Amino acid sequence: MSPANESRLSKAEKTAQAREKARAIREEQLKKEKRNKLLVGWGIVAAVVAIVVIIFFVFVGGAQNNNGAVPDQGPTPANGNVHGGVTLLANTEVVKSEPATVNVADVPAPLATKPATVTVPGGEAEAGKPVKVIAYIDFICPVCKQFETAYGESLTNLRNEGKISVEYRALGFLDRQSTTNYSSRAANAAACVVNSSPEKYADFFNLLFERQPAEGGAGISDNDLKKMATEIGAANIDSCIESKQFRPWVKVATQEAAAIGVTGTPTVFIDGKQWDGKSDLNAEIQTAITAKG
Repeated sequence: MSPANESRLSKAEKTAQAREKARAIREEQLKKEKRNKLLVGWGIVAAVVAIVVIIFFVFVGGAQNNNGAVPDQGPTPANGNVHGGVTLLANTEVVKSEPATVNVADVPAPLATKPATVTVPGGEAEAGKPVKVIAYIDFICPVCKQFETAYGESLTNLRNEGKISVEYRALGFLDRQSTTNYSSRAANAAACVVNSSPEKYADFFNLLFERQPAEGGAGISDNDLKKMATEIGAANIDSCIESKQFRPWVKVATQEAAAIGVTGTPTVFIDGKQWDGKSDLNAEIQTAITAKG
């Protein structure tokens, strides 16, 4: 339409034409808004799906890391023995040990019935050496924490006086009491510390009980266990925890304890004799010290 013809349009026709143009523009705007809403909607859906996928893989990855199959065979940590034990002497000194490999296949079959007297491997008294105190413990066990609260200081004092050695054998008995096999993870972390920083083992051991998590939850995360080692001044144990380096060692110790008749934690032996858990432990230890002259 030429300008001349457009000028001959009536006022009503011009108004109708303007309205039609406005309607067309509005319709195009509505279509554009609808397309944008669809794009935003699908973007949100895609983002949600991505988040769900990420959470799934994080969860599954974490579950595999914490609860996945643990090999039956593996190394002992430096300063740890083949029975899952770490022996503390005076102050921060620990008993050195030769590198070794442990295997579940070497663990004896469980006894058909619990023996009247449990024979603890490596627990026999040795002439000319301090009285041996061996304690099977679990880092999530509330009674073990009570035991440490009641006797930890006196055991430390007797160690520092050179009268006793204290060997802790950390087990995974109560893995079922957490959603992440915390007992075994904590025992592995302690093994990582004694492997690289033996002088910090006692501090890390004490901190694990000080911050003991409640049963039934996830326990302390691997990341926080790493931070705890750094906090007490131990060498970095990140790769040791991530690789679950000493989980086989904990596994073997746990199965060996069950095989010899240890049914719970804490279970304590004094020069091979099992403490009944009722009498005064300090008195029982003093009797053994006196007997050695």
